Amino acid sequence: MRLLRCLALLPVIVLSGCHSSFIEATVSNRTAQPLELIEVDYPSASFGTQALASGADYHYRFKVLGEGKLKVLYTDSHHQDHKADGPSLKEGAEGPLLITVTPDGVHWQNDTKMR
Repeated sequence: MRLLRCLALLPVIVLSGCHSSFIEATVSNRTAQPLELIEVDYPSASFGTQALASGADYHYRFKVLGEGKLKVLYTDSHHQDHKADGPSLKEGAEGPLLITVTPDGVHWQNDTKMR
């Protein structure tokens, strides 16, 4: 009988457990040409993709360890390298982050919050 009670409480314990803070990042290409070698640097690591077609989005989820500025690097269809600095993130930040590449540059929408 005790075992059944313990097993019945297990889902409650699991569901009320720890909450990890994650950033839900989206890199959007709103130019007329594909982008190549996209890299997003954030505190303690980076992520990226080989190519991003015109009008396409790339989604990535990450956890911030430490503190620092975001940076995006990419190559355009004319093989020119670009770099843009973004907002700062702190450890424990969570929520959506939108990085939009347009013909006039990179735009950042940082809707993250501290837990």
